[in-house]
Amino acid sequence: MKNLIFSIIVLTIVSSCSNTNAKIAQQKVDTSNTEDMTVKEETNPEILVGKQDRSALEKEPYKSWFDKNYKEYHTDAKTVKELSLHLENISIKVFMGTWCEDSQREVPAFYKILDHTSFDYKNLELITVTEEKDTPEGFEKGLDITNVPTLIFYKDKKEIGRFVEFARETLEKDMLTILSGKPYKHSYEE
Repeated sequence: MKNLIFSIIVLTIVSSCSNTNAKIAQQKVDTSNTEDMTVKEETNPEILVGKQDRSALEKEPYKSWFDKNYKEYHTDAKTVKELSLHLENISIKVFMGTWCEDSQREVPAFYKILDHTSFDYKNLELITVTEEKDTPEGFEKGLDITNVPTLIFYKDKKEIGRFVEFARETLEKDMLTILSGKPYKHSYEE
């Protein structure tokens, strides 16, 4: 009887340790560059994590969805032209997940909209997050990132609004509402 109880205890300890190791083994982090980290998970393709630039999304395995969604998004020229008038002193922080379908849809469209304006890309910060919506460096700390993509618009370094996950009207119309100073509530605000 003692042997049976001892065997059960040992088996429980061994199996709990292997579950922990399996969870750790599921996620491998390339820490060679903390500014541009890639997380690999067995259930997902490579996930970019950290500060990026557009060129990271224009490379495989992200290129296929980035190029497709960029090409398929049709901007409203009138709205984009009006949007161009409101970009002075604007900076934008984009939080996205390369694993997230909403990010894969909205971020290429966002770039296409900006490509049709005079926006200076040095005023854009692109941050890719894990599925837990965080980064090892904590770029998201204090910014209440609950859904992605989240586009935070700043004028003179003060937040003036944010677009979260999907549009109320269209992406460029939502951006225009935010940038023109009109009242705007993102998709999760009441």
